[in-house]
Amino acid sequence: MNSIFPFLTPFEFYAALAIGLCGGFVKGVVGFALPLVLISGLTTFMAPDLALAGLILPTVLANAFQALRQGPQAALRSIKLFWVFLLCGGMMLVLSAQMVRLVPATVMLLMIGVPVVLFALLQLSKHQFHLAQRSTKVEALVGGFAGAVGGISGIWGPPTVAYLTALGTAKHDQMRIQGVIYGLGAVALLVAHIGSGVLNAQTWPFSALLILPVMLGVWLGSKVMDRVDPVLFRKMTLVVLMVAGLNLIRRAIF
Repeated sequence: MNSIFPFLTPFEFYAALAIGLCGGFVKGVVGFALPLVLISGLTTFMAPDLALAGLILPTVLANAFQALRQGPQAALRSIKLFWVFLLCGGMMLVLSAQMVRLVPATVMLLMIGVPVVLFALLQLSKHQFHLAQRSTKVEALVGGFAGAVGGISGIWGPPTVAYLTALGTAKHDQMRIQGVIYGLGAVALLVAHIGSGVLNAQTWPFSALLILPVMLGVWLGSKVMDRVDPVLFRKMTLVVLMVAGLNLIRRAIF
């Protein structure tokens, strides 16, 4: 083990597998938060750039599974429907990925965490925020912001979920759309961080290691999601979103 992963102790090796399983399960149930769980858990005992490298390959496969679960035609319709979000997010992700070692981590964590917590609290209260109709400008801004933070932190789920929730997207549609957006974003992240040097000959085996526990967790979580009431699904999504945002704020402050 040490010859393959010299940066991991035996305990850290098995902890990484457990974190991958947990992250995959959450992803399978609510459709997002895999990068959040992996980054939050792995950075307790390894450098952020190594944790970022670790999430890349399992994130690509997990999102492909989610996007294609209802068939390729449904996934293609989602791409056509959200092409503005995808285009703006992809461009910003590739650009921001090159600055991964320049932007202070605390600044980025607060930029993601504070708006996410406020949005989740608002949606869980009686004063819910809704978008009556889609706006190209709003979609471009949210997509660009999601891509910008995703390129640096590997986390672009919260802004995306906030936008889809504000639109009142149906459960299965939201799961598929999230899979498409995150999947294409994960491919862009893969390419971007090959270029940035984060994913390299030393780190890709660690990323490959996490594929099995993550995909097992996704499969188990998807079985739970199929049985969840749509109203409960929305509340679960918002609770996970708020917890994730609070954890990001905690990491920035402490």
